[in-house]
Amino acid sequence: MTNKVYDSATAALADVVKDGQTLAVGGFGLCGIPEALIVALRDSGVKDLTCISNNAGVDDFGLGLLLQTRQIKKMIASYVGENKEFERQYLSGELEVELTPQGTLAEKLRAGGAGIPAFFTATGVGTQIADGKEEREFNGRKYILEDSLVADVALVKAQKADKAGNLVFNKTARNFNPDVATSGKITIVEVEELVEIGDIDPDQIHLPGIYVHRIVVNASPEKRIEKVTVKETTQG
Repeated sequence: MTNKVYDSATAALADVVKDGQTLAVGGFGLCGIPEALIVALRDSGVKDLTCISNNAGVDDFGLGLLLQTRQIKKMIASYVGENKEFERQYLSGELEVELTPQGTLAEKLRAGGAGIPAFFTATGVGTQIADGKEEREFNGRKYILEDSLVADVALVKAQKADKAGNLVFNKTARNFNPDVATSGKITIVEVEELVEIGDIDPDQIHLPGIYVHRIVVNASPEKRIEKVTVKETTQG
């Protein structure tokens, strides 16, 4: 079996990422983002990227790091708040933005990974989202045709992987990550824990390793937004 495990995020990206590529990046806000892979992508110096992600992080974290260095040419996203540099670049015409409803974005990625080139949805009918798109009526309701998304490279965050690439996500940090993973021609996953093949109960696997090409371990991510909330107990 091919060894999927790499010593660092830099090594995992080294012969894969290139100027002008389309990248899909997992996460929702700052939750479940591949922190180390994003930093390595910034440090690689690749440019003119089209990035597909729910949002673009914040000014100094997540994909916001790549906006600071002008490595992103176009963002395909559903949310652009909390990032002043994103706003500035868009309003000044430096950054192309394709805003997509959140559910539609998830389905575009899922469909792309399933080999479905396009699909009809009622979301966006009668709005600017529908401009220039084919419209049809089914059972008395109008729908628009949306193209699916396939990425040259997908960057994903999971809690645990085995050496075959079978993944387990951590609660809501799963978010867009499975759909991003399946949409990539090459999928690189950043995990906090790596175990031997067979150590994960097959019924506990969230994403099978067939979708994963490379694995890198980041045992201590910063996780700016993922917090453990506990209830204080009252002494009786």
